[in-house]
Amino acid sequence: MPGSSVVVSFRGERRQVSSGVTVAQFLTEVFDRLPDDILAALVNRRLVMLDFPLRGHYVELEAVRLPSREGEAVFRRSASLVLLEAVRELYPEAKLTVGQSLGKGYFFSWQAPFPLTLQTVSSIARRVDEICREDRPFVRRVVTLEEAESLFRAAGQESTLALLATYRSSTVPLVSCGSFNDIGHGPVAPSAGRLKGLAVLPYEDGLLLRFPRNGEAATERPLRPQPKLFAIYRETRRWNEVLGVANVGALNRLCLSGEISEVIRISEGFQEKRIAQIADAIADEDDRIRMVLVAGPSASGKTTFIKRLGIQLRVNGIQPVGLSLDNYFIDRDRTPLDADGKPDYEAIEALDLALLNQQLDAALRGEEVAVPRYNFLTGMRDEPGRWHRLQLKPGQILLVEGIHALNPKLTEAIPERAKFRLFISALTQLILDDQNRIFTSDARLIRRLVRDRLYRGHPATRTLEMWNSVRRGEARGIFPFQEQADIMFNSALVYEPAVLKVYAERFLLEVPREHHTYTEAFRLLKFLALFVPIFQDDVPHTSLLREFIGGSAFSD
Repeated sequence: MPGSSVVVSFRGERRQVSSGVTVAQFLTEVFDRLPDDILAALVNRRLVMLDFPLRGHYVELEAVRLPSREGEAVFRRSASLVLLEAVRELYPEAKLTVGQSLGKGYFFSWQAPFPLTLQTVSSIARRVDEICREDRPFVRRVVTLEEAESLFRAAGQESTLALLATYRSSTVPLVSCGSFNDIGHGPVAPSAGRLKGLAVLPYEDGLLLRFPRNGEAATERPLRPQPKLFAIYRETRRWNEVLGVANVGALNRLCLSGEISEVIRISEGFQEKRIAQIADAIADEDDRIRMVLVAGPSASGKTTFIKRLGIQLRVNGIQPVGLSLDNYFIDRDRTPLDADGKPDYEAIEALDLALLNQQLDAALRGEEVAVPRYNFLTGMRDEPGRWHRLQLKPGQILLVEGIHALNPKLTEAIPERAKFRLFISALTQLILDDQNRIFTSDARLIRRLVRDRLYRGHPATRTLEMWNSVRRGEARGIFPFQEQADIMFNSALVYEPAVLKVYAERFLLEVPREHHTYTEAFRLLKFLALFVPIFQDDVPHTSLLREFIGGSAFSD
């Protein structure tokens, strides 16, 4: 309505402005000029672009800056679009396909009638830098579904066309930074000039788009090779392509045709084969291996994996004996504190490393040890009379699982040759389309959200509140040691988002709009809306996915 106004709450103050004023106009008035590190905004806890108009009677506004998780997502989405535009301008016959997150950046595979050389990568890097220096604006527009399909068909973007086949709107938001168009899956920066600190480097048979970190340009940070992680990513991507499920559009098509049942069986068979191969690798060296160490981040499926591995080890005549690291926590009053002043159980110093190493050494020499019991209610160890006895017999190996299992400090008293290290995580290689990847951590977050709500009585708000803290612990205690693993196991199942969607959408809708976790809930709901659902009946009861949705054959 002409002449109407809106009250905007920003940084604890309220301002009345004309209805329709954009976020950028409002922030420019507040700061005199729009700060370079503001990339987007939260309007009533929903992530929007800076050209978003402010309407209604009352709006809560928060600027999204680069150091935040939302700011990083906007930056990375914008930078990827600049890279795709640079390649379209220089090499229109080439195609980039986004892949895994590596080296604080994204890997892109290269397809073209000619090889990717150092000179080719250098020219792309220069063009990316030129687009950023000219501060080219990102342009957003809304077209009909039919117009979008016609545009992507003409551009040869088949994976995006496949995604639109089940799109639930008559209009499609598009974003561009030149001639290359993409679906606007989320906000981008107002212009490319805000994307400072990028680097484009050759990596294996593709290239790596690296992002700045904590104000440090990507060019200033050394690239730490991750050959084992890269190999497991590539193996999974190849299997997805063999299955014909390289992207979400292909997955949705198989769901609608009924062919998804065969995909589920093959996916499960592939995982079982990999677990059997791991057991065989251990059995091949059973003369030296006395201890198997299993580490993985939250919701990676360690519980089911260990049980399935145990079965395969028994097939090889090896009896695994489990040892829980939880029993080696020191008393709560001596536990190191986190930044919020709470006991930090994810710090390795929260474990009694001296006692653990002493008992591991004794157990591997065949001695009987008394394993302590930690009481989480009292925050102390139980009396020694309640400890349980452990003694390894011939044909048995120790199976140790925990967040710090790959950290050398955990087992420094044990000879290296006696250890076999495993890293497990849900390293999804499913992509939305050739331009848009799925956050690896989202696969685990949705797993945990469903499990916590179904079986632990935790609402989605609690899981979302805890997730940043969980990820900080993983970044400190797990990921720095993952390349030390003898074998990596990818627990992601290509079809699982379509199964988890049935549960997760319902639980995310319970998050109130006024709750501070609504931003993340809203983002996940938009993501899940892209999938055609699969009902749990097709999921085998031995599947690792059953650990999160229930009905597992391995439940106690």
